Amino acid sequence: MKPGEFIKFRIFRPLLLKIGAWMGKYSPVGDLPVFDNKDFEWTTLLEENWLTIRKELEGILANHQQFPSLQDIQKEQIVLNQDNNWKTYFLFGFGLKAVKNCEACPVTASLLEKIPDMKTAFFSILYPGKHIPAHKGVFKGLIRSHLGLIIPGKKGDCLMRIDNQKILWEEGKAVVFDDTYEHEVWNNSNQVRVVLLIDIIRPFKTPLAAINKGIINIISKSFFVKNAQKNYQEWEDKYYAINDGGK
Repeated sequence: MKPGEFIKFRIFRPLLLKIGAWMGKYSPVGDLPVFDNKDFEWTTLLEENWLTIRKELEGILANHQQFPSLQDIQKEQIVLNQDNNWKTYFLFGFGLKAVKNCEACPVTASLLEKIPDMKTAFFSILYPGKHIPAHKGVFKGLIRSHLGLIIPGKKGDCLMRIDNQKILWEEGKAVVFDDTYEHEVWNNSNQVRVVLLIDIIRPFKTPLAAINKGIINIISKSFFVKNAQKNYQEWEDKYYAINDGGK
């Protein structure tokens, strides 16, 4: 990250945290570390189709070593992830569709497009023994979900702590949570763990709904997002030039 970008990041992040902390308590779904799935009807859609999603995942997973690590796409994540044991396969990134990846997973992409106010979705791939240290998301205007797809080992080998709660992922089950609460992740198994990570716009009533979407629109035009989109496009161009002759 360039010095000027780092300064903007240091200013931008605490501002978003303060705004989000104020807004969170006014959301109809509440301000909780983990939400009830019944407040998000689309979780049923994902759970009912999880085997189809997993089948498409398995179709692309053979090349996972070529997938970008999180910090390859979002450079500022280097403070969180400094190895190559957390891989990503983007389908949508802040509203931008990763067309070729979506073509490789057409049913998954079509299901994601049915989720109201979905902004980001990618397969999050953790290698054996990987630990993501405790951290917090930046803005409460978004809500995150994980759909368990490949959860190896015995129950509890793959887990996430959010605030003071433990989430033990299950294959075919979705969990919806607020990533601005401190959370950390472990894959203590000897195999790859994969979840489908999704970010949606947090529901608010008028006028906060418009304010929230306005802030998200500003974020989507920020140099952080533009850089991530540029980095993703560079990866895609190289990846598909190798794997499909650039078609």
